[in-house]
Amino acid sequence: MDYSKLNGLIPAVIQDAESSEVLMVGFMNEQALAQTRESGFATFFSRTRNTMWMKGETSGNKLQVVDILVDCDDDTVLVKVKRLGDGNVCHTGTRTCFSRSLS
Repeated sequence: MDYSKLNGLIPAVIQDAESSEVLMVGFMNEQALAQTRESGFATFFSRTRNTMWMKGETSGNKLQVVDILVDCDDDTVLVKVKRLGDGNVCHTGTRTCFSRSLS
């Protein structure tokens, strides 16, 4: 993976493996991607808190990894997941972070 373009981070697009709905976008450093692969649960690097965090570690709404795909430039991953818990992914309590139109 090429972590050089965003100061050691890569975007991670999170997609529901069953419905193909885009749920969220987070960032991973090398350690977060390794932990995601090892644990089987989506783990990210928080730019604001400057720390690692596993999605759902406090809410119970974990994202179980089904597959990880790499883009053609080796600088972004698409993580296909199964939603656990109540299935809400966004911190606002909605299923996806992408629920508002730009209009």
